[in-house]
Parts: sequence; C-alpha cells; structure tokens
Amino acid sequence: MSTSRKVTIYDISERAGVSASTVASVMNGSWENRRITKTTAERIRVIAGELGYTTNLQARGLRISNSGMIGMILPMLDNRYFSSMAASFETVARSRNLIPVVASTLRDPQQERGTVETLIAHNVDALLIAGATDPDSVAELCEKAHLKHINVDLPGKHGASVISDNYEGARVLTRQIASRRSHRKENSFYFIGGVDSDHNTRARVRGYQDELAALNIPVHPNAIITNGYGPNTAAMTIRDIYNKLNGLPEALFVNSTSPFEGVVSFLKTLPVDEVRECSIGCFDWDPFIEVLHFPVVMVRQNVQAMIERAFELLDEPVQTNNQPEMIPTELIVPRDF
Repeated sequence: MSTSRKVTIYDISERAGVSASTVASVMNGSWENRRITKTTAERIRVIAGELGYTTNLQARGLRISNSGMIGMILPMLDNRYFSSMAASFETVARSRNLIPVVASTLRDPQQERGTVETLIAHNVDALLIAGATDPDSVAELCEKAHLKHINVDLPGKHGASVISDNYEGARVLTRQIASRRSHRKENSFYFIGGVDSDHNTRARVRGYQDELAALNIPVHPNAIITNGYGPNTAAMTIRDIYNKLNGLPEALFVNSTSPFEGVVSFLKTLPVDEVRECSIGCFDWDPFIEVLHFPVVMVRQNVQAMIERAFELLDEPVQTNNQPEMIPTELIVPRDF
C-alpha cells in the first residue's frame, strides 16, 4: 500500500473487520485479557504488517503522534467528589491547551481495561487513573503502550500516585466526632461504608481505630462495617444498628458521601432531636449538608491540588515513585443547632 498518510489503527480495523479497540489490544499485547482469539490476533498482525503499521509502532515506541488529548477514567460521575475531580481535570487540561476525555467505569475492572484500551486506540497522550478498582492492571496496559499515566485517589504499584491523606483525615474526623458526642450511650461508635480491598477504606479504618485508641475509647471490630459504598446497603446497615441498639449509636463515622446518602434516607424517618443526639461524621464533603436539620462533620478532599500535582508529575521525565504523594484534607465543622 503506497500512501503518504500515516497508517492508523482504523485502517487496520476496516481491513480486518474488527473494532479499533480490538486492534489496539492486539498491537499493545493485551488481547489475551479480552475475548479475542489467537486467530484474530494473528490476522490483525498480518494486516498491520502489510500496511506497514508494525514498523511505525516500533519506530515511534507505540505512540504514533501527539493527539492533544488527555484521558481520565474514574468510577462514577454521579458523586460530588468524582464529579469535582472531573471538573478540575478538565480545567487544568484546557489551561494546557489539551482536550480532556473523561470516562466512568462503574467500579468494574473489565470496564476499566476496555475503556483504557479504547483511549489508547484513540491515541491519547497521557492518562489519569482515578479510583480504579484494579489500578495495576490498567497501568500495565499503559506501560505496554508506552503511555504516560498517573494514579489519582487510589495508589498503584506502577508509576506515580497522588492521593488524599486518608489516614490523617480519618484521625482528625474521628477526634472531632468523639469530642461532640453526647455520652448518653457510652462507647457506642460505628464505622459504616467502603470495602476492605480498597486502600482508602483500609487507611481510614486504621486512622479511625488509632484515634479511638489514643482517646482510650474501646474499638469494637464488629462495629466496623465495610460492606460497600451503595446507598441502599448503608440504609439497611444503619437500620440494623438502630434496631440492635434500640436507638442510634453515640457516634457514627460514614465512609464517603455515597453511603451517607443511604444513612440520611433512614435518619430522616426519625425525630430530628433524636438524630441530633448522635455525633455524625462523613469522610467526604457536599455543600448540601447545610440544608440538613442536624449537624454533620465532614472531610473535604482537595481534588484541585491532586489534579494539579498529577499534571506536574506528567511533566517529569520518569513517573516512578514507590510511595504515593499525600494531599492534606480539610475538616469542615458544621454550625451548631
């Protein structure tokens, strides 16, 4: 094939009768992680060779040209924390004359890999991996494609990571809700939300436990309930706690605004004076907290600082760092009722 135009994965996909993301997976070596047969992979390689694409890839280190696009994957957009992160990402990207491409992956490892493969196929210049369920698997795809990448929110073993200081933020939040408790139910503390496999949940649980220990408050393992981020699950959890104690606990630490939605859905069924007797804290922030009729201490994560630092790391020639960079959080103390 004689042409002055650079051969793209779309030329190969058209000739092979497959999607561009399938071609990208074959060319970057990740096809075995998807439902792509060995026969299809070999056929794509043959066509790529006929079109001269393999030579181009080797010459350009798997990066054909600068597209001016930068990608970001995150778990969801219907969450203030991640939507704020996406907004900050877009602002910083455009300030650098880059086109931001944001995709949510629904906390699904297969969606994460498939989305990244598609972004690689579209030749993004770099990728921010935010809150991925399996950041290392995604990062390996980036490494094979020689794509610069930074882990944000959750750390990974591959490349640099920028995250909130979850441990210290949890300690400060625990200290605050402990100081605001009514003492009517001695040592009745509960932690709700998150998953044990999640780095941030583990760090927050550790901060919560260490601060309670420092305050000489007993830590009860069965009062730490990390059964997911879903609002419905959290609503059932707080309802079960209420029935078990015949009332609300003395203090409640809610891990993220997603489970907090579920907690609030149950609390609104109770008399407001009863709810005010429980010292409540949430690791995350939402301005609508001001409309509630009971106080909630919140931790606000500095997403703008995280994103700005991630872009700075992309500017560095090598993005390897064994320890994640920690961004301090901010404690938001409510008005008194």
